[in-house]
Order: sequence, then C-alpha cells, then structure tokens
Amino acid sequence: QVHLVESGGGLVQAGGSLRLSCAASGRIFSTYTMAWFRQAPGKEREFVAAIKWTSGLTRYADSVLGRFTISRDSAKGTVYLQMNSLKPDDTAVYHCAAASSGWNGPYGYWGQGTQVTVSS
Repeated sequence: QVHLVESGGGLVQAGGSLRLSCAASGRIFSTYTMAWFRQAPGKEREFVAAIKWTSGLTRYADSVLGRFTISRDSAKGTVYLQMNSLKPDDTAVYHCAAASSGWNGPYGYWGQGTQVTVSS
C-alpha cells in the first residue's frame, strides 16, 4: 500500500551534515505519521524523529533535538531528515517508516534503510 525508499546516506566527519530523503509512493492519509528510526550494530532500533503528514507537526528524540530537522514535501511525497553537527554516535542504518495513526505507531511500513557513518 505504501512503499518507502531512503537515500542520502554516506560518510562524513564529526561536525558535518547530511540530508536524508524518503520517497513515498501510494496513498498517504491525513492521519499518517512519518518517522525516522536508526539502528547501529549490536544495538536496538531507536526512534529519531517523526512528522504528521498533513499538519507538519514534528517530534524528536532528545539525543537529536536541536541538531536534526524532519520535514516533508507533500506535493513530492518525500520526507527529509536534515542532520547537522553529526557525532560518531549517530552512526547507524537509518530507516524511514509510516504509521496509519499516532506518534507511537504501530509503524507498519518500512524502507530498506540508508547507512550513515560519522568519523572522529
């Protein structure tokens, strides 16, 4: 029903920036929440940021607040994650996800992920 494809990952030095994109195809309903999650090797998946598709209201994990910005272009069906002041601890595979309602999901649609690596 909803297909998500991430892009924009790469290798950057600490303090640098990256912009991730999530292209969504299929019907996006007004109640949908779009989010970014990340998972590093040996660690559990963690929430990064989320945005309400229609209103643009956002929510962030404390660890990225003030450094990351989530946004969306409704006309293009694309969600973005602007990442500034990157730290080595930000290194992970970043996944885009969609929930039919609510900040806490359930998130039923997932992209394949894009690798972000931050060096010291």
